[in-house]
Amino acid sequence: MPLLKTIFSDTLHLFYPHICTGCGSDLLEQSNLLCLRCVTNLPETNFAQHANNPIEKIFWGRISLAAAHSEFYFSKESLIQQLIHQLKYKGNTTIGFYLGELMGKTLLSSNRFNNIAALIPLPLYPDKERKRGYNQAAIICDGMSAVMNVPVIKNNVLRQRYTDTQTKKHRIERWENVAGSFIIKDETKLKGKHLLLVDDVITTGATLEACGSMIAAIEGVKLSIATLAHTTK
Repeated sequence: MPLLKTIFSDTLHLFYPHICTGCGSDLLEQSNLLCLRCVTNLPETNFAQHANNPIEKIFWGRISLAAAHSEFYFSKESLIQQLIHQLKYKGNTTIGFYLGELMGKTLLSSNRFNNIAALIPLPLYPDKERKRGYNQAAIICDGMSAVMNVPVIKNNVLRQRYTDTQTKKHRIERWENVAGSFIIKDETKLKGKHLLLVDDVITTGATLEACGSMIAAIEGVKLSIATLAHTTK
């Protein structure tokens, strides 16, 4: 019987190979998304363990945070850029959920993100979300929620204004581009809670600052921020 199962599994793999999302190798278990080599090569930052880390320094003098973290370093043509590209533009929500799980595990192992009451995905402009079919930050939050056992609050913090891409803008231009873009539908759902605002990639932090400032202004709110990746460019 075990031999028959092995033959069946090998035959199935021949016609329907299960390949690594990162490198395309088929040397991985059916339930895995990344091969061992790609998992090992993920550029972890370990920021969650350290106060005054580079992500927290981004927001110094701009917004009061309990803690901040980015799970991976982001660089052009890297594995993490490829994975995030698949999440945002290729409809691969499975990899987004998986990466969210990894970040959730990291935050659980840190004593700097205790007592998180809820996760808030950075909202997309509604037309953009409809076109994409989902908000990638919400997918990341879903993966984190599965590990951290905290709820995701969606459709309460809203993006009310379309903004141009931030990619080629300088820091001041980025802030001007997103200022006034966010509204909160029901502040009572957030009042008095430690909230974690989540996005995929952080560069200057202008968008997270614009959104986070409104959340942090709610009575009794303690705000933290987490992103999948951090780029200095």
